[in-house]
Amino acid sequence: MPERILQVATDMSGHANDKITEIKGVTRATRTLALNALIEAARAGDAGRGFGVVANEVKEISQQVTQIAEELQAMFDKLAEDLARTAQTARGDRFADLSRYVVELMDRNLYERSCDVRWWATDAAVVDACEKRDDADVAGWASSRLGVILDSYTVYLDLWVADTDGKVIANGRPGKYNVVGRDVSSEAWFQQARRGRDGSDYAVADVDRNPLLDNGATATYATAVRRGGQVNGEVIGVIGVFFDWENQAPMVVNAISFSDEEKARTRVMLLDSADKVIASSDGQGVLQEKFPLKIEDPRRGFYLNGDGSIVGYALTPGYETYQGLGWRGVIVQQSRKHN
Repeated sequence: MPERILQVATDMSGHANDKITEIKGVTRATRTLALNALIEAARAGDAGRGFGVVANEVKEISQQVTQIAEELQAMFDKLAEDLARTAQTARGDRFADLSRYVVELMDRNLYERSCDVRWWATDAAVVDACEKRDDADVAGWASSRLGVILDSYTVYLDLWVADTDGKVIANGRPGKYNVVGRDVSSEAWFQQARRGRDGSDYAVADVDRNPLLDNGATATYATAVRRGGQVNGEVIGVIGVFFDWENQAPMVVNAISFSDEEKARTRVMLLDSADKVIASSDGQGVLQEKFPLKIEDPRRGFYLNGDGSIVGYALTPGYETYQGLGWRGVIVQQSRKHN
C-alpha cells in the first residue's frame, strides 16, 4: 500500500505539472496576441482605442490565469510532497515492524535453545557421565542418549558434555564429529557456563564458525551440569549445544512474504551487536560483512539513503527469560526503477 500511495503521488504531481505547463503555454500565446492587438490598436489611432482597451483586459486576465496556474502548481507540488512523505513514513514503519518481527522470530527460536540446554543438563545420562567421568561405559551411554535427542531435535549440529576441566567426555554424533577428549576449557561459553549461579543460568556465544564441527556456523548455548541434577547442586561438568545456524537462520530471514518484484530488490538481515551480518536473505556477507547501519532511535527506526533505498531496523525485544544479544533485524529495499 505505501508503494502504491507513493506511485499515485508521483503520477499526480507529473500529470498536474503537465496540465499547468499547457495552461502556461496558452496564457503565453494569449499575452502575445494581446500585445499584437495593442500594437495594431495604437496604429489605428482613435478608431482602435476601444479595441485597445479590450486587448489590455485580455492581457491582464492572461496574467491572472498565469498567477493562478503557478499557485496551483505550488499547491499540487506541496500535496504530492506531503503524500509522498506520508507514504515513505508508512513504508518505513512497515519495514521497522517487519525487522522487529524477524529478530523476534529468531529470539523465540533461541529462547527454546536456552530451555533445551538447561533441561538436558538434568538428564540422568548426562549427570552420570559427569559424576563418573572416567567410566567409558557411562560416557558411551551419555553419547547414545545425546544421539537420541539429536534425532528428535534436528536443529542442532551436535551436543557435547565436558568435565570441569574442559575435556569433552561425550557427544551426540561421535561418528561424524571426533571431539571426545578435546579440550574446550578456553572457550568463553564453557567458562561462562561453569561459573553459572545455579541451574537456571546459561551461557551463550556469538554466532561463529566452529572448526571442530567442520567449520559449521553455530549459535552455542551452554550450562553447568550439577550433581544429582539439582538446581543448586555442585558443578560437575558443562553441556554445550550447537544450533545449526547455517541451515536454520535462512528460514527466519526468508520468512517474510514479498511479491516477486519486491523480493528482487529487498534484503532482510540479522545483525549482531557489532553490526556484523549474521544472516541475510540473499546469502551474501554472512559472518564477514559489517553493515553501516545509521541509528537514531536505538530501538527501531528507518531512513532513506541517497540512492533512494530505504532501511528499516529494530532492536531485539528478547523473549520470555531470553534477553537477546543486542541483535537487530534490518530490511533494505532498493527503489523501484521506472521506465
